[in-house]
Amino acid sequence: MSQQQRQALDELLRHGPLDIGGDVAQQRAVFHEMIASIPLPADVSTTPGELGGVPVVTVTTPGHDPSSVLLYFHGGAYAIGSAADAAGLAADVAARVGARAISVDYRLAPENPFPAAVDDAVAAYRALLDSGIPSSRIAFVGESAGGGLVVAALVALKDAGLPQPSSAAVFSPWVDLTLSGDSAVGKAEVDPSLTVEGLRVRARDYLGATDPASEAGSPLFADLTGLAPLLVQAGSHEILLDDAVRLAARAAAQDVRVELQVWPGVPHVFQAFAAVLDEAAAALDSAAAFTRAHWTAPVAALQP
Repeated sequence: MSQQQRQALDELLRHGPLDIGGDVAQQRAVFHEMIASIPLPADVSTTPGELGGVPVVTVTTPGHDPSSVLLYFHGGAYAIGSAADAAGLAADVAARVGARAISVDYRLAPENPFPAAVDDAVAAYRALLDSGIPSSRIAFVGESAGGGLVVAALVALKDAGLPQPSSAAVFSPWVDLTLSGDSAVGKAEVDPSLTVEGLRVRARDYLGATDPASEAGSPLFADLTGLAPLLVQAGSHEILLDDAVRLAARAAAQDVRVELQVWPGVPHVFQAFAAVLDEAAAALDSAAAFTRAHWTAPVAALQP
């Protein structure tokens, strides 16, 4: 793995225009412009639609298995980003898994505070089940706040008596909205993209009157018993490192099958930079292998 690649990415992020705690409308536009500057590969197609009344974007890559679905949840601190903005990273995962991705355009804060995003995640998943796709052929993937949303949605599914998906992979998940992890301070100097101050602004926007230390406010503190097999990936150069480490530890303590992968010297959601960072491509390969390992055979393959 290249130290030069990591240094170049660090410089790019440190001097980037995005301010995670800045004016919401302005930062949404900035983020969209950043994403739009990197066109999707010609063999990736995106189709807008809806699931359970929730807007989605279906992302397809060559040779995908139509019987399998990645339900994808974008990052952006619950206030920035969109399903379309996440299409590139969703496509990178989907191509490696061999499935189509459905990127969920869940409602954003501050216009739609908690539990709007969780409600949208559950509604989209329920609609997939109602369409005839079994839970054993659905996997969840999420990055940053989307990773936290994945965990919160899994808990909500359990509480609603719905089946868990086959697995869930979360990249740099934000699961502690109290920002109480030691890495919030200990990794502040090496994190090139996130600040505690910025995340505190977005946490207030998202939670409103909900206590960030409650199980509802921060999925890290929820009862994780019975959740789907979980893959947690993070970089060692991010203030949310302890979110990933503590999530994996809590899941393990509550008998969830879990894998934790910490990649040294890389930043928050480094997986998005697979085109320029060897570690990102390797992490995506690992996430795809984890996801494929938890598929069960499609119904058609079981027929005599």
